[in-house]
Amino acid sequence: MVTLNRLSVEDPDDGFSLLPEAAQTAVAAPVIQRQQELKEPHSRPFFLSRTKNLVLSLVLLTGCYSAILIPAYFPLDKLTVNDHQQPKDLALLNRSASLLSSPCQPRWCLDHLKPLSCSAGLLDIPVFVQQETPVAWDLSPPLGLQGSEGHLALALASLPQPGLPPSLGKEGSCRRCVVVGSGGVLQGSHLGSHIDQYDIIIRLNNAPVSGFERDAGSRTTVRLVYPEAAPHSPDEYRETTMVALVVFKSLDLDWLTSVITKQPLSFWSKMWFWREVVDDIPLRPENFRILHPEIIHKTGQVLQTYTVNQGKMVPTLGASAVVMAFQLCDQVSLAGFGYDMHHPEARLHYYETIRMDAMKAQVVHDVSAEKLFLRELVAAGAVTDLTGAL
Repeated sequence: MVTLNRLSVEDPDDGFSLLPEAAQTAVAAPVIQRQQELKEPHSRPFFLSRTKNLVLSLVLLTGCYSAILIPAYFPLDKLTVNDHQQPKDLALLNRSASLLSSPCQPRWCLDHLKPLSCSAGLLDIPVFVQQETPVAWDLSPPLGLQGSEGHLALALASLPQPGLPPSLGKEGSCRRCVVVGSGGVLQGSHLGSHIDQYDIIIRLNNAPVSGFERDAGSRTTVRLVYPEAAPHSPDEYRETTMVALVVFKSLDLDWLTSVITKQPLSFWSKMWFWREVVDDIPLRPENFRILHPEIIHKTGQVLQTYTVNQGKMVPTLGASAVVMAFQLCDQVSLAGFGYDMHHPEARLHYYETIRMDAMKAQVVHDVSAEKLFLRELVAAGAVTDLTGAL
């Protein structure tokens, strides 16, 4: 007789269940039931806590990413939070405020220029081309208008007031000029409200004011441009009194005529510009002028005395604008001037991230000679450097 002392549900060789249904019914069910009874009272709060933690983590993570990514997509110059930052150089800002609070000094520039050897070439230069008497030009653009006489005649015919307007003449009250350069040193200066207080504000090419009012100001009396560098945005002409063309080629005069008369240039003519030009400038015909080439010519002659490599270097519009300011104002200040070639990583312009070493690629201007020229003007007291980079 065989007696079964123990009934096994597992195979003795491989350990697998021979009677799975019996095993689940007899053994597993009570164990699982007891486990559920033990866990159930605590399971609901545990899973709710994890959900809350997950939500909180997502909120914190989103906040951190926002703090990092928002400045990357929106320029710091246009963020409201940047308006509360301190000026880059408080001493220069205070000096500018002190200068504006003092009375204007008549003939200040003239009196301080006279001792300089270069003074003879900086005074009594016509500012804008007149229509009255034909001139026999002996130099081609930008130093003269030889070969462009026909283009000039058409452009002058479209200008109701081609000469110097009474509002810019020296006669009458004492006038202050500020020439606003494009240098990166202007960024963070907080000089905008000071610049807007000057009687005549001269700007260069497409250097923007929209979005940079805190540092560069908002008003413009005269903007010197050539076609390829004229701003395309209508906002840049909103508070502009005058646009003055700097002629580098005959086609530039045709462009001015087109802008004034609203008659578009031909497709073939546009092909000769090295960059796309603006077709419309929202100003009236009386708000346009042609800069007299003698301003460029005289500036270039003066710079030849400061240059190491003699040659046909064209002065920048910045240096030319300073000479232009001498013809218009009793006191002249500069803002945003000074290329620091010893720091190639520095910002070249206040409105973009191009670095200073980009200037090494250009071969048209002698910026070293211009810096020596401007430094001598500052040292003589003929001009005031508001941003302190000269």
